[in-house]
Amino acid sequence: MGSIPAGRTLFPVFSGAPGFWHDNMSTSGRIQISIWAALSMIGRYARLRFCEQLKAVSFIVLYLVGFQLLVLGSMPSHAWHIAAGIGMVVLGLTMFLEGLIIGLMPLGERVGLKLPQRAGLAVIVFFGLLLGLGSTLAEPAVMSLRAMGGFVKAWDAPLLYSILENDPGKLVVAIGAGVGVAVAVGMVRLYFALSIKPFVYVLVPLLLAVSLYYSRDANLVALLGLAWDAGAVTTGAVTVPLVLALGIGVSRAIDRQDGGTGGFGIIMLASAFPVLGVLVLGMLLNPNVPQAMSEAEFFASHNRQEVMRVFPSEQALVRHAYQRGSSAARRACYRDDAGYRSALLSLADPTARRALLGEMSLDNWLRERASEDERALLARVSIQPEAGRSASGSFLPGLLAGQAAGAFRSVVPLTLLLLIVLLLFLRDRLRHNDEFLLGVVLSLVGMAVLTTGIQAGLAALGDEVGRSLPRVFHAEAREESRRILQPFDPDGVVNVYDQSGHPESVFFLRDQSGKMHGEPYDPARYDPATSSYEHIVRSRPVFSAKLTFAGIALVFLFAFGLGYGSTLAEPALSALGRKVEEISVGTVKRTGVVRAVSIGVGLGLLAGVARILYDLPTLWLLAPPYLLLLWLTFLSEEEFAGIAWDCGGVTTGVVTVPLVMAMGLGIGGELNVVDGFGALALASVYPIVTVMIYGLILRSRQRRSMQAAEEEQDE
Repeated sequence: MGSIPAGRTLFPVFSGAPGFWHDNMSTSGRIQISIWAALSMIGRYARLRFCEQLKAVSFIVLYLVGFQLLVLGSMPSHAWHIAAGIGMVVLGLTMFLEGLIIGLMPLGERVGLKLPQRAGLAVIVFFGLLLGLGSTLAEPAVMSLRAMGGFVKAWDAPLLYSILENDPGKLVVAIGAGVGVAVAVGMVRLYFALSIKPFVYVLVPLLLAVSLYYSRDANLVALLGLAWDAGAVTTGAVTVPLVLALGIGVSRAIDRQDGGTGGFGIIMLASAFPVLGVLVLGMLLNPNVPQAMSEAEFFASHNRQEVMRVFPSEQALVRHAYQRGSSAARRACYRDDAGYRSALLSLADPTARRALLGEMSLDNWLRERASEDERALLARVSIQPEAGRSASGSFLPGLLAGQAAGAFRSVVPLTLLLLIVLLLFLRDRLRHNDEFLLGVVLSLVGMAVLTTGIQAGLAALGDEVGRSLPRVFHAEAREESRRILQPFDPDGVVNVYDQSGHPESVFFLRDQSGKMHGEPYDPARYDPATSSYEHIVRSRPVFSAKLTFAGIALVFLFAFGLGYGSTLAEPALSALGRKVEEISVGTVKRTGVVRAVSIGVGLGLLAGVARILYDLPTLWLLAPPYLLLLWLTFLSEEEFAGIAWDCGGVTTGVVTVPLVMAMGLGIGGELNVVDGFGALALASVYPIVTVMIYGLILRSRQRRSMQAAEEEQDE
């Protein structure tokens, strides 16, 4: 492939960044406007930004609600909480993005611009290491990986369970060290104006080779999904804009003639090195944990000493058996049946119940974990109720307070670090202090409101749809919950007959909408002593047994739409798209980049769902796109290669991660898979492919336009 002639590239030279209000003001005097005119201008601007984010969020909201109504046939529960949360998402996105644009990104770019002028390479590398480590420790999405381990069983994946439950601090340090090294290496690359391509050609084969080695060990292979997902969640809504702005500033400071596009590529490194960090951590910890084994062997008394290397105490082992094991696991925890039955009966007491079940309610435990014998035993005792929860009215304020603390930890430490470097070390000053302070405040408030809205609205809605999603591809009705009907009169039971005259006993139950439903009656579940009947509520399949293939196709369609819609609302991607359009002087449109990335995320989540449904090895799905990217990187321009690789790091942020987690937990929990990891990693690699292809298409169109223009001149 030939290259585009000099001066005719996708990224024309553009060394100046657009100024702010102060830059556009006349030096001869101040512009005098009335307060009402100012408020009117601010109102129009805010309304424009708000409508822009409303448009970005509306697709994923309508998609989730429409899928639940039209396909699953149910209304979202807690509709008011969800509606309020979605409104907070739109408002938070508007404020947070505006804060990044006018406050944090100019600060990062200013530091990057001044750092090479005032400091040597060693200081730049140390600052990059510190910034990368600090940004990861402040990134809330990193710790959210632990929630994905909610269904990991210690006997299936001892190493994965041990890292998530016992060593989360080591996991965060390994990820943070990877990001710190990545930013430091990125600063070196920019300082010496090195191409991003050699780093790609070295890192990608190295990671694939180590992953291939992992696939040969039963313990290590279970860690692959977590390792690759770690690289996906490190680059969040705060890290991406700051690192990107810092890289662009350094690139401009060393007189690169690319308009700052050389600053791209650091996010790619920040996604690759954490994967390597977690893989190395796994190798170091693997000798200290037992190998995977069957559930019966894991809880057997003769393996107790070896198994206790995974658990901090006997109580933790027993709790794991209750929360994630079967009745066989629980029985093996005690010396005899008497101890086992006594422990089961203690679940009637709220204190003992909390010690064994944790946050899981007894109803959920009876439905999801207990055997028939365990249910029958507990049905004979009086269950003491737990203390009531707080009123629903305090739900959002309490959640907002917690998310505000998280926003403070994410934004303030990094901002202070950049300020200290700029003011004390570089002896420089802030430009436009009022805009900077306003930007920091908007970022703080916007992130708090955004993350609260995601938890209360989008994540709650996604979790509800994700947990109902297996109904689409299951061919049989599945147990959903159990209810005690009291008083219950067996005289209300009637017989209904099928076409062949076979009778079936049913009773009629009225639902919340007032409709009557015939429910099958099981005499064994009626207790005449208390006149109570244990009714099993079953979720009916969406399709009949002959249409499960169509159900699976709908699950794939849902995954693609979820990835596409959630990516449109990602603030980090929007910030990157704006910066690409600004630097390329409109040659590469923000909307084009965002759509290409969104399609890639949709394809990646489709592959992630296929991995969970069919229990496919993570490496089988990761290796082909990464090998394809080696070839596409060779064909692409240097500038666009860095942008494309960075796009893979910005896709999994504050909006996408909770929704993907909800979907993975819902499907994984129903299918009892070993882990639900890998979907985030796949959602990060496929956008790189689609953006690379988008860049090649743009270059091809540009060449055809140039040829047509030259032919017209020749004529």
